[in-house]
Amino acid sequence: MKLSTKEIMEIIPHRQPFLLIDTIEELEPGVRAVGKKCVSYNEPYFAGHFPQEPVMPGVLLVEALAQTGAVAILSKPENKGKIAFFGGIDKAKFRTKVVPGDVLTLEVEIIREKGPVGVGKARAVNQEGKVAVTAELTFAVGK
Repeated sequence: MKLSTKEIMEIIPHRQPFLLIDTIEELEPGVRAVGKKCVSYNEPYFAGHFPQEPVMPGVLLVEALAQTGAVAILSKPENKGKIAFFGGIDKAKFRTKVVPGDVLTLEVEIIREKGPVGVGKARAVNQEGKVAVTAELTFAVGK
């Protein structure tokens, strides 16, 4: 199942300039999601991070992955209209810089879930197949 930006905004509450995923390419509700982020030179954070060498901040890479995971978990019918909050970030590793022009594939697989709390195994890969970041993201579904 593919989702457009508009369809993503029907599932998660994020909006520009903080919506950090452009499309969902694959979706298995409650199981996994694969998103895309086209990194443009016009991203607002590049004005200060860093003007002489624009690099997407690592925390925003993790947030883009979290938003992708939120689409996976909030697309379950019982979670419609809810919000997924961060519960933790574990094992985060930043492996290559993300710069303007990169197209990221954001992959999140839900590996554990108990009640409203779960964990997603996440990674972002650039168009050359280089892994930019890996992490385990803990989430809590709230109202």
